Amino acid sequence: MERHFLREKSDGFMKKGETSRSVKSDETVKVLRIHKIDDEIRNGTFPNVPKLAALFEVSERTINRDLDIMRDQFLAPIEYDRIHNGYYYTNKDFYIKYIPLQEGELFSLALFDTLLVQYKNTPLESSLKNIFKKIIKSLPDKVKVESCFLSDVITCISDPLPFIDQDLFSSIINASDRKKTVTFKYKPLQKTTYMERTLDPFHIVCQRGNWYVIGWCHYSKEIRIFSFSRISEFHITEESFTIPQDFNLHDHIDTDVGVWVTKIEPFAVKLLFAPEVGTFAAEHQWHEKQTLKVHDDGSVQVTFETTQMQEVKRWVLGQGTTVTVLEPPELIQEIKEDIQKLGKLYGIGEEK
Repeated sequence: MERHFLREKSDGFMKKGETSRSVKSDETVKVLRIHKIDDEIRNGTFPNVPKLAALFEVSERTINRDLDIMRDQFLAPIEYDRIHNGYYYTNKDFYIKYIPLQEGELFSLALFDTLLVQYKNTPLESSLKNIFKKIIKSLPDKVKVESCFLSDVITCISDPLPFIDQDLFSSIINASDRKKTVTFKYKPLQKTTYMERTLDPFHIVCQRGNWYVIGWCHYSKEIRIFSFSRISEFHITEESFTIPQDFNLHDHIDTDVGVWVTKIEPFAVKLLFAPEVGTFAAEHQWHEKQTLKVHDDGSVQVTFETTQMQEVKRWVLGQGTTVTVLEPPELIQEIKEDIQKLGKLYGIGEEK
């Protein structure tokens, strides 16, 4: 960093022709300089006013004002050592705890606490709240972050999420990081009983608040994915594993669509959105590599490749008559079969 980057006007008053933006810039420079002064003192160099003024190319009056701010606003335990002819901290563990935030960043920080509702019942909820509290404590007294002031104007609606045990959550991530084989009991969606499984956990995936571990299943002898919320009696063994060099996460999941391991080879999906939801379809990015075509009648055709047959089918069924699958034929057939099952479930077509 060049020294004149930290240069500041010594009087702190706006000059003719200056804008509020330049004043904000000067304030940022002052914060950066105070951090640098803090570094110099903590490094034990015993800086004095003339040395600091020369280092930052500002007046000695500016440095004295900075030191006063450090004492008054940050409660810095600054003392002058006559033997070393410079300043030091009487508390060696002290440091300036300050995060400079612009207006937009301050709004985002306040919104952060509100957004935590999306992680309710997950192990991340308490951790993120603790991080948030630490950030707030690191701000000076003159900066107040009132996250509650957003409650009347912003509401976050999250998907219903299953509870995940904190110890289980940490253990799975720990095993994956240490490359240790694990054993556990697992209850698939289709069953009500647990099955014993042994897994080499290759990777952790979070999809819309739901957590999954993907790896080599010793029972099925193939790559499988397991939901954290349906795992119990989890144990980390002493057996280590190595992730195969040919393992590619994107061969098994699609980070734009979902985590269901149903297809290894990607297939083309072509969806036709009805005119009444054309604007909705056109303004969304359904897939990173999608192609989009808007028709004269307002309908929108979206095409992309994915491996996630079940995720796409579930989403299309949820849209009712507003979305039609044009390709692939296999997906069209599965949707027809599901619709027939729904008809039977609700007695459609039965004689009264």
